[in-house]
Amino acid sequence: MVTVDYNRKSLLEKVDDVILLEDENDNNLDSVNLVDDGIEGANGVIVPEVGMKFNDENEMFNFYKKYAYNVGFPVRERNSQKDDDGIVRYVVFTCSREGRRSSTTSGSLKPQATIQTGCKARMTASTDACGIWKINTVNLIHNHKTSPSKSKLYRCNRELIAYVKRRLDVNDMAGIPLHKSYNSAVVEARGYENMTCIEKDCRNYVEQVRRLRLGAGDTAAIQTYFLNMQAKCPGFFFSIDLDEDLRLKNIFWADNRSRQAYKEFGDVVTFDTTYLTNKYDMPFAPFVGVNHHGQSILFGCGLVSNENTETFVSLFKTWLECMHGQAPIGIITDQNRAMQNAIQIVFPNMKHRWCLWHILKKLLEKFGYHVDKGEIFSAIHVLVYDSQTIDIFEEGWRAMIDRYSLHDNEWLWRMYENRGCWVPCFLKSSFWAGMSTTQRSESMNAFFDGYVHSKTSLKQFVEQYERALRKKVEKEFEADFKSYSQMVPSATKYELEKQFQ
Repeated sequence: MVTVDYNRKSLLEKVDDVILLEDENDNNLDSVNLVDDGIEGANGVIVPEVGMKFNDENEMFNFYKKYAYNVGFPVRERNSQKDDDGIVRYVVFTCSREGRRSSTTSGSLKPQATIQTGCKARMTASTDACGIWKINTVNLIHNHKTSPSKSKLYRCNRELIAYVKRRLDVNDMAGIPLHKSYNSAVVEARGYENMTCIEKDCRNYVEQVRRLRLGAGDTAAIQTYFLNMQAKCPGFFFSIDLDEDLRLKNIFWADNRSRQAYKEFGDVVTFDTTYLTNKYDMPFAPFVGVNHHGQSILFGCGLVSNENTETFVSLFKTWLECMHGQAPIGIITDQNRAMQNAIQIVFPNMKHRWCLWHILKKLLEKFGYHVDKGEIFSAIHVLVYDSQTIDIFEEGWRAMIDRYSLHDNEWLWRMYENRGCWVPCFLKSSFWAGMSTTQRSESMNAFFDGYVHSKTSLKQFVEQYERALRKKVEKEFEADFKSYSQMVPSATKYELEKQFQ
């Protein structure tokens, strides 16, 4: 049995979407897998072989990662399978350059670089009843160059150690520029070659911490404010998440009026995040609906430290708890992948609609290069807005693709594959309260944005929140009065119309 004593890290490693240029002296495809005895490679590194056994999954992954580091390629866990008890029984570890990203080269003026080359190098393994893991298959052949000298730059091999994090925190609060803090860390490590991170990692860490770093008394002030609101109105709901260093991470709150309004108008919700113009530059995440006057109403809102799947899952679960476990019929968001993942986890049976405005806004970017771009824009708009049936849309779409030779446009193909999420004729059988975009969420963001400025702290923001909502309540009261005191004459003699007077 192979015993490996490496530091255990998270199995899920994300890969930077960058292309690392190789030096002329880098190992090439022909020299990656040359092993004299089939067991030990260059520099004494043990080469993965079928039948090798490990005590647990972490030990096996760290073994494969050390091998990859010495050869010069990044690795990640591709997928895994669990048994009926939720225990992982089968895993696939791959070179991170496996697969191919859906290219937008043929449909974008600014195609993004990608690390993926379709590499087939991988290792599969399974565990027995005793929990011992055994390698089942191994493919050590890469379709790209490898470079041990660049291994430390791959995301899977980078980490911010606790000491560096503390130093970055202290220096940032002291006003020391980040590049000076990083240079200091390099000197202490005695050279760039000994660094376990790059400057970009430090910058990302500082920006994330800075977003929700509170001033003196802010944490207590926010909690005191929420507790006072709860004392005034037992229906007030709030949730505060702290990280392992007891720093504020995420906040969610909803007053009783929002919770009661949700019972009446919570069939459809729009959700979007934007950055309020305060000094923390934090994502503001409101849940918005529409009332009987056609006005946007708030069903609760959150301030979050980042926009990943884990954060959205936590936020959605908290919001669902606030609304007594009653999920809406439908939700409208943009095409944010983290949001989509979270919605599938928390609201698996809810209808999910993509914001139509965001999709159509991308047409110029995707087809700005095309000689017939004006006609393509017009054709897509006609198909989207004028197709009354699915058959009419399908027929018109095929005709458009053929006419403008768009068969190889991958963005358009992906939009067609997901047409049930955004094309109106596929969605008209469901109730959407007259909404097809997230613009109500964006208008709510703009509304709150008027109450904060570049110097607004979190403490000041939560104090402004009630004042901002009172203005929304007053607008609704004025609409109620107008509806009560005025009547729109019927345009026909039908009794049905009179019901809406």
